[in-house]
Amino acid sequence: MALQALFAADLQGRQDDTALDWLAGEDSSPARSVAFARMLMQGVRDNRPALDQVIQRYAPAWPIHQLAPVDRNILRIALFELLCYIKTPRKTAVNEAVELAKGFGSESSARFINGVLGSVMAGLESGELAPFEPVAEGR
Repeated sequence: MALQALFAADLQGRQDDTALDWLAGEDSSPARSVAFARMLMQGVRDNRPALDQVIQRYAPAWPIHQLAPVDRNILRIALFELLCYIKTPRKTAVNEAVELAKGFGSESSARFINGVLGSVMAGLESGELAPFEPVAEGR
């Protein structure tokens, strides 16, 4: 849900939960799932500049605006989980991102996402990259 809503918001240039509200109503998803998706969306929105800088650092050949919108938003969600929301185990965040890429991305998306996140994981493990405090809502 978070990916679909972020994708829609990205394409529409919106910064609200309209798409998520619609998806939650269509799916009649459990409240916990909707709350988690809402938290991911808010985290990505609040930290988007920092997340995009990490993408640029680990995928320098692909400017953010040239990435496929689905790939861009999968990376943002995974990076938010890896760098800000440390409750999600790192391997889980990477595996979920790759699965989302397989389901929603192009033929090469899963490989691309896995490569970028693998480099990020190496950066985290070496200390070259450190988790950061998420930006407080409204900043």
